[in-house]
Amino acid sequence: MPAIQSPGKVLVTGANGYIAMWVVHELLTHRYTVRGTVRSAKKAEHIQKQFAEFGDKLEVVIVEDITKVCFLLAPTRSKASFGLTLHVIGTPQEGAFDESVKGVDAIAHTASPFHFNAHRPEELIEPAVKGTVGVLQSALKHGTSLKRVVITSSVGAIVRDEPTPTTFTENDWNQQSLDLVNELGEKASNWAKYRASKTLAEMSAWKFVEDHKRDISWDVSFLNPPFVFGPAIHELTDPASLNTSAKAFYDYVADASKAEAAGNDFLAKSGGCWVDVRDVAEAHRLALEKQEAGGERIIICSGSFKWQDFIDAANALDPPPKLSKPTPKGQPGSGTGHPHTVHLVSYDASKSDRLLGLKYRTIATTIKDTFADYEARGW
Repeated sequence: MPAIQSPGKVLVTGANGYIAMWVVHELLTHRYTVRGTVRSAKKAEHIQKQFAEFGDKLEVVIVEDITKVCFLLAPTRSKASFGLTLHVIGTPQEGAFDESVKGVDAIAHTASPFHFNAHRPEELIEPAVKGTVGVLQSALKHGTSLKRVVITSSVGAIVRDEPTPTTFTENDWNQQSLDLVNELGEKASNWAKYRASKTLAEMSAWKFVEDHKRDISWDVSFLNPPFVFGPAIHELTDPASLNTSAKAFYDYVADASKAEAAGNDFLAKSGGCWVDVRDVAEAHRLALEKQEAGGERIIICSGSFKWQDFIDAANALDPPPKLSKPTPKGQPGSGTGHPHTVHLVSYDASKSDRLLGLKYRTIATTIKDTFADYEARGW
């Protein structure tokens, strides 16, 4: 399949999200035109302000949910006012993304819930699956100029809990979480519910592509990141408004009281795998551009970590940042470099280098830039 190149037009779903805002930034700075979807006019305002310098290279579409009407928000000519003009561009009978996909060369589908507030598994699974399949259905019907769809999946669709250290690849699927949710329902852990939603959403997308392979003229790529950290450019009011992964990062790495409450043993032994949000955004652009990425599932991962690794990097900053709360100390050196440290989960991310040529930021770089973001916000 032919890859796309700037100045092509890319639809970014859930464009006001943590990852999506960096995807929009990555595309705009590489001279693409972006159409972003959000769920309300209120959510569109920050995007227009953030990217005002790009003028008509960005347009925003409201998709309230998969059954409702779509609107186009057009920026006014005056950048100073950051005004928005509302235009109806769809009808309630059409699919939510039907109008949004028209005229675009590619889609980056990032919209999917990630939180631990779901009581019923369906609260996560239904929007994840319906949103993903809904985009593909609209692409099938109206994506006449479409060449590629990149879907933000997760290592949650890959990983499973194992008692011994395990390295996972793109060939692995998380059947374990599906079984747990089927068996336990509401009593399943929040992690199992989330992972099941990502697994089913990705499986549904692969099935859709297979079922319609004779009818589609575009291909699909899947990106599977773990914990995503790094500075934010989406709308935030305070640390409590951070998304799930970024909030955990702030609590354990930038808030001494919460880190101390978790305990030194937790900080030294708990963690996972991570990637900088800007690397995830670059991966989306590269997956759109690289012909070889079509039809592939690609793990996007910088490496394994313990919370103490980021804490040590934060305390090594010179000059130290001026934050509103003391930086945690933990037990220096007790993280990844300690001889007794064990990482139960790791990922083989070699495909991201081989197909995309992606190079990852270091813990030191992510800490420096994230703490600079906190300082600028007065946190």
